[in-house]
Order: sequence, then C-alpha cells, then structure tokens
Amino acid sequence: MLVIDGSYGEGGGQILRTSIALSCITGRDVKIINIRAKRPNPGLRRQHITAIEAAAKICCADVEGLEVGSKVVTFRPGSIKGGEYMFNIGTAGSITLVLQTLLPIMAFAPSSVKVRIIGGTDVPWSPPIDYLRNVIVKHLSRLGLNVEVKLFRRGHYPRGGGEVEVFVSSPPRELSPITLTTRGDVVRIEGNSHCVKLPKHVAERQARAAEAYLRKSGFNVPINIGIEWYEPSKDPHLGPGSGIVLWAITKNSILGGDSLGAKGKRAEVVGEEAASKLVKDLSTGMALDRHMSDNIVPYIALAKGTSEVGCAELTMHAYTNLWLVKKILNVEPEVDGDLGKPFRLRVKGIGITY
Repeated sequence: MLVIDGSYGEGGGQILRTSIALSCITGRDVKIINIRAKRPNPGLRRQHITAIEAAAKICCADVEGLEVGSKVVTFRPGSIKGGEYMFNIGTAGSITLVLQTLLPIMAFAPSSVKVRIIGGTDVPWSPPIDYLRNVIVKHLSRLGLNVEVKLFRRGHYPRGGGEVEVFVSSPPRELSPITLTTRGDVVRIEGNSHCVKLPKHVAERQARAAEAYLRKSGFNVPINIGIEWYEPSKDPHLGPGSGIVLWAITKNSILGGDSLGAKGKRAEVVGEEAASKLVKDLSTGMALDRHMSDNIVPYIALAKGTSEVGCAELTMHAYTNLWLVKKILNVEPEVDGDLGKPFRLRVKGIGITY
C-alpha cells in the first residue's frame, strides 16, 4: 500500500483529492496520513468526505477513516463503473472541488456517467462553477474528455444549496497529450457577473468595473460580460451572494479570472479583482492561467504521449500535484520555472488505457 503524507506541499485538500482520483484510476491502494495538516482545522471536512464517498461509489472502493476530523484515510479501489449518481455535501462545501476528484475518474468509466451534486457553487478558495464551465471543461476537451455541465441553482457560503449536474456521455478511456505553451493574441473577452437575492445593480456594477479595468489595461477587443439576476419572487437560491468570472479567448487558449462578493465588499472591487487576475495572467504570455496549472497536471500525467504546457504561475497546488503524479504514477515532470512564477511543464504521460 502506498502511503501519502498529507502535510506535503500545500498541505490541504489537494493531496487528498488527487490521491483518491489516481488511486481509482490506477487501482493502487493508498493510505493518506496527516490530512490537511497545514490547515487551521486539520482533518476531513464534509466536502472531502463527499468527494471520497463519491469516488468510492463510482469505483467500488473500500474506505477506512471516513469521518469528520479524521487525519488518516485508507482507500482500496475496485473497478470503475458508469451510471447515475447523486451526492449531497450537506454544507456550502465546494462542488467544483468534489469534481476535481470525480472528473478524472469519469474519463475512464466503461460507460456514460452522470453525477448530480448539491453544495456550494461559488464559495471561497475554490473554482467558481462558471470557471469550470468556461475554462476547465474547454481544456479537458482538448485531451478527449467531453464534459457537459448543467447549473440548476447556485450555492453561496454559508447556506449552500447549489445544484450541479455533470455528464460524460462517452468516456474516452484514454487521454490524448496536448501542446499548449503560449496563448497567442487575445481575440475577445467574455464573462458572467451574477448576484442572487441582491439588487440587480450589484451584478451590473461588477461587470462595469471589470470592463473598465480591462479597457484601462489596453484590451481593445470585444468584451461581453453577461448579467445573471433573478426577480426576488422567482429567486430559487437559499442565500445571498455574488461573483464574476471572466475568460479571455485567445488564438491558442482560454484563460480565466474570478472574484467573489462578500459582505462589506463593494461590487466595484469584486469586478476589478477578477479583471486584475486575468490581466496579470495574460501578461505572462502563457497558455494557461494560474488555476489551470494544478488542474491540468493529473490529466497530462495520465495521457498517452508527451504534453507540453505553459502556465502563468507555478502555484503551491500545482507543485503539490506534480509531486503526487511522480509518487503515484512514477512520471518525471520537467519543470522550467520557479514557485510563484510563470513556468513551462513537460510531462510524458503513462498512457493508461481502459
């Protein structure tokens, strides 16, 4: 059994999510210790338990240590199976972080897989659902994994209640390598600014501030930021919240930037924050933004062939995932760049085929 030290690198949930996904795909038993050791509240939280429960159900695994606060989990996977599944995090825990575990597994299912999850769609320290739909999913399609994402209801902290359905109708069962190093010229910028159980002007001000920042930064391309708002009498959400996600469509790639609203945080600050993140990552000339740097690693390590990518920042999450694929898959990533800086990555994947 392979033992994974959960205190390594970012020392949070990333190690857990990636380890469980790779365990399911490779069939290797894993024991994860010191779970989330670097967090103020170490051990498993509800969203981590949901991710492990979901993975265990899809790949018929035996699990030990699955309880809130547990710092050790043993995971023995069986065979991946298709079908329809429903999971409820029970809190505002991040749906997209649960999907970080499930999507790689779904790529290797023997038949179609449909997963519906209830929880948080737009919560701190996790990718917003619009980033998943408009950036992550687009890059996964380059590797041969085509994912449909339906958003039924948003869920914000602290009440949650968001609902998302993810469907992979034809799992590729083998991933293709990619070469995606530079972004090329920016063609246009799109986005979605939303608010729920709040006045419409909140979403409008977020969008205006974001566009103004992009224009001031020299982007004289078409910019289209949609407004998502609900009439109070028809708003199905459990609690208030707002946010904005931007994505730049370039000659070679798509890069994103996002920001969430919070009590006391002006809408203009939210919009400018998302735009500034996007501008910073675009300024590097790399093909992938800072958040795709960790999301892409497990996929290209599993792909059949050599992938080369350029990323706007070597984040601690990416650094951690690179360590994990080396440890679990025995690949040797070649990294040209330093932590916190733009970097290029070359990985010869192990070419798992189901």
